[in-house]
Amino acid sequence: MSEPRWLDEEEMAAWLPLIRLVYLLPQTLDRQLRAEAGVSHAYYQVLAVLSAAPGGELTMGELARRTVTSPSRLSHAVGSLEQRGWVERHPDADDRRVQHAALTDAGRAELTRVAPTHVAHVRQRVFDRLTADQVTQLRDIATHLVTGLDE
Repeated sequence: MSEPRWLDEEEMAAWLPLIRLVYLLPQTLDRQLRAEAGVSHAYYQVLAVLSAAPGGELTMGELARRTVTSPSRLSHAVGSLEQRGWVERHPDADDRRVQHAALTDAGRAELTRVAPTHVAHVRQRVFDRLTADQVTQLRDIATHLVTGLDE
């Protein structure tokens, strides 16, 4: 067995803050959304992804893929959102095994209410701290690193 290629000092100096960011940013956004809007970041993501979809609707499988959520966790989230009247589920017209999730008018209204708070926090925590060049670099690096991770 060959010796692993350990991270050098420069790589470690990049890696450790990245790991902290990966853990802390979602927790921070979740805490802020819960405190100020009464909704979790995961639920917000479901509403936001549905609102961006044509007709405000996706199959549960596609919604799970786009929210990077397991089918069982998504099913629980959508069930909670259904109870609040923000999302509805219905079977596919051609394949009854396939379920669709659709954003309701009440869900769209909730997203409209919550989005300004969320965007303000994202801006405060991320984009206001970066130059325009750093935003471009962040986009390029994140896009490059995420490619292939969801396969």
